[in-house]
Amino acid sequence: MANHDILLSSARWPADLGQAPMDDDSFRKMAEEIKRPRTTAVSVFRAAPQAAQHPTVLPASEKDAGSTALNLSAPNPDRVWESLGIVTLDPAQLSGKGLFIESQQSSVTTYFDILRTRLLHAMQERGWKRLAITSPTHGCGKTFVAANLALSLARRPSSRTVLLDLELRHPGLAKLFGLADIGPIRDFLNGEQPLESHFQRVGRTLALGLNSTPIPDAAETLHEPSTAASLSEMMIQLNPELAVIDAPPVLVSDDMLALLPQVDAVLLVVDGTRTTAEEVRACERLFSNQCPLMGVVLNRAQDRKLRRFGIA
Repeated sequence: MANHDILLSSARWPADLGQAPMDDDSFRKMAEEIKRPRTTAVSVFRAAPQAAQHPTVLPASEKDAGSTALNLSAPNPDRVWESLGIVTLDPAQLSGKGLFIESQQSSVTTYFDILRTRLLHAMQERGWKRLAITSPTHGCGKTFVAANLALSLARRPSSRTVLLDLELRHPGLAKLFGLADIGPIRDFLNGEQPLESHFQRVGRTLALGLNSTPIPDAAETLHEPSTAASLSEMMIQLNPELAVIDAPPVLVSDDMLALLPQVDAVLLVVDGTRTTAEEVRACERLFSNQCPLMGVVLNRAQDRKLRRFGIA
């Protein structure tokens, strides 16, 4: 098992053109098709858009014909959760990576359960639901902490937790969980794929929004209004108690800055063997007046006197 010491603080036009002659009219029609925007996927669970200020009044005969069936009902999280594809995690494989599905697998889970309860109480007290797990630089263990925290939250039988991989340049959660055939999360963020076609479910309490394809233009993607809309829609449709987000590191690029408007609070994971005090202060300055810092997790703590607070 890895050693982790932690101190708790759609195509644009038809593909088959047949044998139709390509006259001027044909070229003109093709040009018009190219100009049309790409089709955006719509979730079957998405609420109907607000009615226009001056709605069209239908004749009684058309109303009786069943036109009201076009109105979509309000989001039903129970139905959305049931619609998600189910994946099964291998407990033995995960335990070899320091991840534990069941609390009895290791005493390590006790410390993540303590972290879970502290964060959950603090977030619920403020009405917050989106928690980003970040770090000053790469290699501090934030993905490990995010995964174990989500597993701990999901161990509560009546709970609902979302684990989302928004470390777009270097996605790691899918590999950490040993899951393959994960589609690109960009298609969900830009609205081309609905939530239920991308997210997967572990049991009845954990929804996974993972990613297998690095996104070089990560900051630009996170800045897009479509990303904000997709994340908001996710919270409405799934209605989790907490969404745990594996976020980009703070001091490497502007990705985390681009993500900050979409989260309620952050948890900072630092590496006791490599993170400097100045890097921690730089992160604190960046979060100041922008996003609440819920606490700092010290990973790979070297001070043996701190063992009673940590994970061996």
